[in-house]
Amino acid sequence: MKTWPKAALGDLLVRADETAVLDPMAEYHEVTIRLWGKGIVSRGKVLGSDVVSARRVVRANQLILSRIDARNGAIGLIPPQLDGAIVSNDFPAFAFRDPERCDAAFIGWLVRSAPFVELCKAASEGTTNRVRIKEDRFLDQKIALPPLAEQQALVARLETLAEKTRQLQDHLDAAERDAERLLSTRFRAAIANAPLRTMADVAPLVRRQVTIDPETSYTELGVRSFFKGTFQRRTVSGADFSWQDIYRVKTNDLIFSNIMAWEQAIAIARPEDDNCVGNHRMLTCVAAPERTVPRFIWYYFTTLEGFAKIEAASPGTAARNKTMTALALMAIEVPLPPLPTQQAFDRLQAEVTALKAKHTAIRTANAALLPATLERVFAEPA
Repeated sequence: MKTWPKAALGDLLVRADETAVLDPMAEYHEVTIRLWGKGIVSRGKVLGSDVVSARRVVRANQLILSRIDARNGAIGLIPPQLDGAIVSNDFPAFAFRDPERCDAAFIGWLVRSAPFVELCKAASEGTTNRVRIKEDRFLDQKIALPPLAEQQALVARLETLAEKTRQLQDHLDAAERDAERLLSTRFRAAIANAPLRTMADVAPLVRRQVTIDPETSYTELGVRSFFKGTFQRRTVSGADFSWQDIYRVKTNDLIFSNIMAWEQAIAIARPEDDNCVGNHRMLTCVAAPERTVPRFIWYYFTTLEGFAKIEAASPGTAARNKTMTALALMAIEVPLPPLPTQQAFDRLQAEVTALKAKHTAIRTANAALLPATLERVFAEPA
């Protein structure tokens, strides 16, 4: 940041206090503010007759903040689509005094920067969960304010950068959608006319019971819902497992949570999961290597057809009662094309997984680019 002249926020902003006069039969957007500069969005619509406390109207390009979470970056400009929305007194809004001196879009970018979040922290006080921004202290804070033309030039550059990061994100998303469509197409072709075999036949349940040593540490494995894979929950001494049986997990085990399989808690054990343990609710199956590939079976259960069989094997009406027994799992029939066909599909899956891993690294760098630029642009000179 250049050595720009300083201006108090109170010289640039004026409190906007337009009282909301609500039509009982009309619907109004209510505003919520995402943390860390993620924007102002609608919390949903509410009928005027359902609003029982005082509300204010906010207008497009007003600056709005959360009294509680401004110190966590909950601040930004009202977008055009929320012009006329309503807010409670916990969300003070401010209009700009002189658009010829201060460009609203410039402030919109400034408030997303780490230095401005620190300014909001300095304007907040309180203890524990009662920390709130003090409006007078906030308006007393000073910011570096370049000339209007320079503000507008900065806005143009930042918007160009934001658009490029968005385009890159869209490109990555589109590439992954194409990859998923390719997988789906290849899988349907692979299982066309394939014979069905039971899980007991191709990937039977294997229980590797552990004799618990109270002095030994064990890493407990969990399975995330929605096909999100495994995670290592905790490493604890054997004494903590004294009330239950535990079972050893090996790399490439097909793992089913018998109480959450209905919520897609189905995964493949990773190499780093080898020798972790799970309790009796974790059903581990081992694919017969001469007949099938574990990831091929796993993929089948991600399809509508395959997952429908998991749901059918998990009866009940409430989450705690939707339990899949080992017998029910073993009775599920899965398609079994020739092993080379499965292996070819497995290689394609591995390529898609590698592609997504590369995209994850690109996404991380892409997401960091704009915040890093804002911090550099709006940092106070040393």
